[in-house]
Amino acid sequence: MLDMNFIRNNTDLVKENIKRKFQDDKLPLVDELIELDKEYRNYKAMDDELRSQRNQLSKQIGVLIGQGKKEEAKELREKVLEIADQLKENEHKEETLYEKVNKIQMMIPNMVAEDVPLGRSDEENVEAARFGEAKIPAYEIPYHSEIMSNFNGLDKEAAGRVSGSGFYYFMGDIARLHSAVLTYARDFMIDKGFTYCIPPFMIRSSAVDGVMSFAEKEGMMYKIEGEDLYLIGTSEHSMIAKFKDQILKEEQLPITMTSYSPCFRKEVGAHGIEERGVYRVHQFEKQEMIVLCKPEDSDMWYEKMWKYSVELLQTLDIPARQLVCCTGDLADLKYRSCDIEAWSPRQEKFFEVCSCSNLTDAQARRLGIRAQGNDDKYFVHTLNNTVVATPRMLIAFLENNLNEDGSITIPKALQPYMGGKEAIVPNV
Repeated sequence: MLDMNFIRNNTDLVKENIKRKFQDDKLPLVDELIELDKEYRNYKAMDDELRSQRNQLSKQIGVLIGQGKKEEAKELREKVLEIADQLKENEHKEETLYEKVNKIQMMIPNMVAEDVPLGRSDEENVEAARFGEAKIPAYEIPYHSEIMSNFNGLDKEAAGRVSGSGFYYFMGDIARLHSAVLTYARDFMIDKGFTYCIPPFMIRSSAVDGVMSFAEKEGMMYKIEGEDLYLIGTSEHSMIAKFKDQILKEEQLPITMTSYSPCFRKEVGAHGIEERGVYRVHQFEKQEMIVLCKPEDSDMWYEKMWKYSVELLQTLDIPARQLVCCTGDLADLKYRSCDIEAWSPRQEKFFEVCSCSNLTDAQARRLGIRAQGNDDKYFVHTLNNTVVATPRMLIAFLENNLNEDGSITIPKALQPYMGGKEAIVPNV
């Protein structure tokens, strides 16, 4: 969320930013916001003046009563009651205007970094770097659900009966491998100095509105019927919201945390749920990382965080690339973002497994997260990045570590989490 003073003083810049994101339908909102804010501030100033008058008259009444001037005091009381009635009416209008201003203010996208490439959709995202050798083996790589089924490790039919499409059962070595990757990712981030956290898996609407745009909320979140609670779509939501309405000591920064959670997503607007596989599902598990830092440090942390994802992939023998997200592919709260994509030897292309974002102070403003500096309080910057999201990461792992005989090689980094096994062998 942008600061209202910034919007007032940089209206043309805010509109140009909206155009860069190809959200021209939001341009009228800026002028509407400016007018509503002006009206709100007029009412606020009027109400402040009325309160001042009321306080002055109340003091005069006390003096007049002390002087025995009851009639004059009575006249002033009547004026105070008139002011109180006017103030009550004005305060209702002031509150209504504030709510309208705040709602529209939250719909105006965050400013995008100047070096973010211009583009309408993810099709115009820009490859920045590659890591590892993207190999195509001489033998065929089966579809990932077939690989899992060869280990008796996947049952989507039973999951469909129990939960519907977009769900799955993992079993045996595949289930163990799934958990091993997550546990390894947890320890990987702890070794980087991040504090491990298991957060709430349900959060209130005030927390949801603090961490994401209204459009994302509608398209992603599952609401608990009859309760002011939502199932989290990623643990970033509850980790960032942990600091809602807090004033942090500057010496506490940066706050670096990594968390495990199940994640739940409606996937509204997605290109259908893949019936055969587990690439796009309603439920998955994730190890996430977040940072709260000083504004001047957020770009540095952004670079560190996406590189952690690449490093982890390399330890699992998975080639990767960094894809810089264009303006039109950025969610409204994001200042800059990139996807880390894993190599798929079956498809002979890369696909997304991690997403790293710098949101500057957009989330902190919504949630009221500030730090006390030497001179004043300021809103912190927040960042998030995927460490591992599985089953998507599991797909990349299986394809890149599959041998011609159908066995899966376990890289050294993961062997301690698989009981020391160097490979797993299919059951068929």
